[in-house]
Amino acid sequence: MQSKPRARDLGLPFPGETGPWNAITDVAGVEVGMTTLYDPAQGLCTGVTAILPRGAAPTPEPVRAGQFTLNGNGEMTGTHWIHDAGYLIGPVCITNTHSVGIVHHAATRWMVQTHADWFAHQHGWAMPVVAETYDGVLNDINGLHVTEAHALSALHGAASGPVAEGPVGGGTGMICYEFKGGTGTASRKLDLGGEDYTLGVLVQANHGIRPWLTVLGRRVGAQMTEDRLLDRETGSIIVIVATDAPLSALSLRHVARRAGLGVGRGGSPGGQNSGDIFLAFSTAEFGGMPQFAPALVSRVEINDEILDPLYLATVEAVEEAVVNALVAGEDRPTFKPKGQICRAIDTQALAAMFG
Repeated sequence: MQSKPRARDLGLPFPGETGPWNAITDVAGVEVGMTTLYDPAQGLCTGVTAILPRGAAPTPEPVRAGQFTLNGNGEMTGTHWIHDAGYLIGPVCITNTHSVGIVHHAATRWMVQTHADWFAHQHGWAMPVVAETYDGVLNDINGLHVTEAHALSALHGAASGPVAEGPVGGGTGMICYEFKGGTGTASRKLDLGGEDYTLGVLVQANHGIRPWLTVLGRRVGAQMTEDRLLDRETGSIIVIVATDAPLSALSLRHVARRAGLGVGRGGSPGGQNSGDIFLAFSTAEFGGMPQFAPALVSRVEINDEILDPLYLATVEAVEEAVVNALVAGEDRPTFKPKGQICRAIDTQALAAMFG
């Protein structure tokens, strides 16, 4: 699936122990699917990424969740309910800015079909999470090319295992630090209170300008000045964090907030025109639909006082996921304006900086 070397394969010394796939799917039960649409003759360079926190289980079960917005020039649906209820039900999808509506429609249909008995016999309502970043430099975004079928294909194709990176899924048309960006993922194994847990992240990286780019503390962008495309920040980044650690909704909001520190390690200050929007969820047992729970419920939650290793894992995994998105990049022609090339980062030159 992965045809190009990842950041660690290049010798970049990222800290921390990863899961077997170094991906969000290292969190048991989390599945990822993608639809990639690429035809430069039609100005087509876009797609959909679908994340299923609990796979395609026939009975809906919430996952505890928290959300944080570093800069709000973007969209992530369902966040009002996440802030109020502390959980979400259903898939999390990422696409381009103008396709949020059709992907939300498709995700709702997927929920109604997947949880057919629930929606047939209960007053079930669907509120999937759909987030976006803008791909109008490389893609004919106003052509509204993403369809319900494309989104359903990503949802039905979701699976565990390695996750494709770079110009795939919702990240197909994205630009990161003026290099070809897109989808990236990473994970960390960690110990909290004597128990082993996993944390994984997936990013749709479409942010930053070249002079900002920093990798493991080195000002890489200042040494790679060729083929620049932008003179100011115009992009965004979506970060989805998954963990199997049993966390409260408040703790998950704290985890989502730390994603911003991981983005910042890459050099971005969170520009005014960037939608830097983050979501964290836990796959730990929830206990069924709240409306059928007893009046008093008991939950196991990790004490906030020992969460610093989890916060560090989040920061490190986000930083690595962004670089994984960059090193998987491939040259792409621009759509607006036409006649330019968005270059992939020179991985040999990048590796040489750490040799």
